Amino acid sequence: MKAKKILVMGVSGCGKSLIGSEIAKSLGLPFYDGDDYHPAENVEKMRQGIPLSDEDRLGWLHTLNRVYVENDSAVIACSALKPEYRDILRKDNSQLVIVFLKGDFDTIWSRHQKRDNHYFNGQSMLRSQFEALCEPTTTEALHIDIRQPVASVVAQALKAIEEGEQ
Repeated sequence: MKAKKILVMGVSGCGKSLIGSEIAKSLGLPFYDGDDYHPAENVEKMRQGIPLSDEDRLGWLHTLNRVYVENDSAVIACSALKPEYRDILRKDNSQLVIVFLKGDFDTIWSRHQKRDNHYFNGQSMLRSQFEALCEPTTTEALHIDIRQPVASVVAQALKAIEEGEQ
């Protein structure tokens, strides 16, 4: 298994943290949840239902890039909604494998409604993520359909990662 730096991306509620941690566990790699690296100001804005701006995300993305650059291996869960965000995460990290967890609004909104104690607040916030999302191409990222059970999503992601290394 050559891929040692993996980004698990998608809108809030698509399963980045769960799927990312399962991929990391399966591959014996460290897992980092990008949400844990947001500055307090970003968390407070999201808690109030205010979408983050590109400027709000800049420092956060550079921090996550440092996690990749400073570690031999890392699986990071991060929304990475726009190409310019993914470019920041790839800086000095050209071997980054991107796993895009793809789902529709209704599927993800139904999952959001079952989440407890998460600072991401409201349907309008999720809509803003879908509006900001510029889906990666299939040459940029491995596209994984999240409508399947978690074990199937993880298995499909691991298989795609392995096939991408050959």
